Amino acid sequence: MTEETRPLIPDADWLDGQARALWDFHAAALDPTGGFRPLDLEGKPSGDEPRGRGAARALHDVCRMVHSYALAVPQGYPGARQIVDHGMDWLLGPQHDDVHGGFFWSVDDAGPVDSLKQAYGHAFVLLAAASAARVGHPDAENLRDLAMHPLRAHFWDVDFGAVSDTFDADWRNGLDYRGQNANMHLTEALLAAHATWGDPSCLVAATGIAERLLNRNARAAGWVVPEHFMRDWRVDPDFDGDAMFRPSGTTPGHALEWSRLVLDLWNRGGRVHDWMPEAADGLFRQAVKLGWLPEGGFAYTLGQDGAVSRDWRLWWPCAEGIAAAWTLDQCRPDAFYREWYARCWGFADRFFIDHRNGGWFHQIDDTGRPATGIFPGKPDIYHALQACLIPAGRMWPEPA
Repeated sequence: MTEETRPLIPDADWLDGQARALWDFHAAALDPTGGFRPLDLEGKPSGDEPRGRGAARALHDVCRMVHSYALAVPQGYPGARQIVDHGMDWLLGPQHDDVHGGFFWSVDDAGPVDSLKQAYGHAFVLLAAASAARVGHPDAENLRDLAMHPLRAHFWDVDFGAVSDTFDADWRNGLDYRGQNANMHLTEALLAAHATWGDPSCLVAATGIAERLLNRNARAAGWVVPEHFMRDWRVDPDFDGDAMFRPSGTTPGHALEWSRLVLDLWNRGGRVHDWMPEAADGLFRQAVKLGWLPEGGFAYTLGQDGAVSRDWRLWWPCAEGIAAAWTLDQCRPDAFYREWYARCWGFADRFFIDHRNGGWFHQIDDTGRPATGIFPGKPDIYHALQACLIPAGRMWPEPA
């Protein structure tokens, strides 16, 4: 495969059309019995169905659907509000642990499949609550409180100003592992919560997380984001977890996500922390320098030496590169960001957007053909949708 893609700087109408195409495609994920099912490459519901129990619904997937279709409501997308209602019913019903509090990681028609309590999933519950509140859902504040209580009472580590990672259903046997991924998405959720409800403690917590993970750890690593940590938040360079959520090494896509989020944090916090724009620029430049492959697309992971360790080309780092480049250029206009914005869109348009069946392919192989590795089918709307809505100016307006 050779990159050979034309740079693409889409206009707002094209971006709006792509967002609507994603909403059209992923609406089929709605499961009439509750929650949402993953979709295959053609947009048909799929998923494991052991013993007739129905497909398992992963917590983050349900929350991302609520968030994504809440964003569709102000755009007048037909049925968006009903999809939000459907997801909220599942989160407040089977996905919630009425005995011990918090939310199960995955649930099927018969009950919990994976009853672990994960900070990553709870961050997305908070994001879903904030988005549902923006469209006036009556249970949004209840969902917020059900997420905030375990985040504060169980996950939050006061001594280190960040969240731990995983517990059993009854909040025992917490893992020694600490991960930046859950904290990054909690930062996103805290920013959304602050925008929605104005709680200053959300901004304080988000700033503390970013200070630790970026201004301290990523700066020391040359603006590469360390991913894995021990209980005392020392970097664990040898950690090797599951390929989907905790792969060994570092992940350029996360640096791209952070480069956008830290600018959002800087803006929301009154632009008082001068290190934040510096971090955003440094993270972006290192991610594209080390992570962009000669044939195009971002490598999934890098080794501790900065060399590519997994050359898997997934859709979401490209989507995050689009959103980050646009956000950086809005903050401090630079041809460098605009060139990468156009380059990422050109690559996504040629290789990731499925112009025939809809949705985005989640992985391509080294010939540019669709591949199914750690993400079978097209289960996720969240990354691709925000790549369309952020540059189009279709995310939430600031409250009056």
